[in-house]
Amino acid sequence: MIGIFLIGVLIISVWLYFNRNTFVNYSLVSLFIALLWGLGIYESQNLNLTQLVFFKTDSLGLLLLLTLCVVAVPAIFHGYRYIEKHNTDETPRSRGLFFAAMVLLISACSVAYLSNHIAVTWIFVEITTLSASALIYHHRNIRALEGVWKYVFICAISITFIYIGILFLSLALKDAGVEDMSFDSIRDNYDKLNLFWLKLSFLFVFTGFTAKLGLVPMYTAGIDAKDKAPAPAGALLSSILMNVGFISIYRMYAIMAHTPLQNWANTVIIIAAVLSIFVATVYMTRIKNIKRMFAYSSIEHMGLVMLGLAAGGIGVYAAILHIVLHTLIKPTLFLQYNQIYWVYQSKSIYDL
Repeated sequence: MIGIFLIGVLIISVWLYFNRNTFVNYSLVSLFIALLWGLGIYESQNLNLTQLVFFKTDSLGLLLLLTLCVVAVPAIFHGYRYIEKHNTDETPRSRGLFFAAMVLLISACSVAYLSNHIAVTWIFVEITTLSASALIYHHRNIRALEGVWKYVFICAISITFIYIGILFLSLALKDAGVEDMSFDSIRDNYDKLNLFWLKLSFLFVFTGFTAKLGLVPMYTAGIDAKDKAPAPAGALLSSILMNVGFISIYRMYAIMAHTPLQNWANTVIIIAAVLSIFVATVYMTRIKNIKRMFAYSSIEHMGLVMLGLAAGGIGVYAAILHIVLHTLIKPTLFLQYNQIYWVYQSKSIYDL
């Protein structure tokens, strides 16, 4: 099913980009929603099934995928309202690019949830960066350009960190005589891993994925992006894209939890989480731009989530519950704010 989904997404995205007919455009978007829900239903009925070698639907991946299916519908509907009602200077080309980028972003996040291979996850994370950049730059003004360059620059650094972490992980596996870098294979051979290279790998992978999760030290990637992007895009960036960072770190942490390095990994996570909450608290008391307040609110929530993960036990349940609820609620704030903005024409909380 994942192969059919990826082929369908590629055809729909290319067709959206080159199509100039409004009816065909929205028909393709509706077809994508049907395809996305088809994937969600199929995966829910085939849990733990390995597909195309690199993909396997575990419980957490399925939960986040179904949550994404729910969020994608209002996000795309508000994208339609944004294009048709609020942004009157849209052209057929900009409309096609906007929806093509949304389709690619949603699809890349969906497949990243189901990836069972760290290198494949890395590839789809890079696709989310490219598609999100197109959405951030949609207004094509100087502020959008500033936002997209900051986002691309920080994400380029983060993706490099992840790549270095994968290289260190391969060294840890080499000593164990393991060539398969799937998460299942790594967990099955955790007792054979070289702990020195594994520690370096986790540090680099964790740091790299904080750009997507919205955590210290690379949290700044998402602040300007969510502020400058159209509200439907901001809704996706603050929810399903952050979940990509969470599930990637979670799967790496699940490996560390089987080794003597678990306490060290907990310390790294707790430090990043506490600093994230502190940064969010300081900035939220000073910022008057309501979209930026939403962005810093997401950083605070991710800090709380990672504290739950590091606490272990029922804290892991609380972290996953928090992630799901945040994914459902935060997009509604961005989408409702978009309606308010067209009444007051201001982002300042003093004008609302």
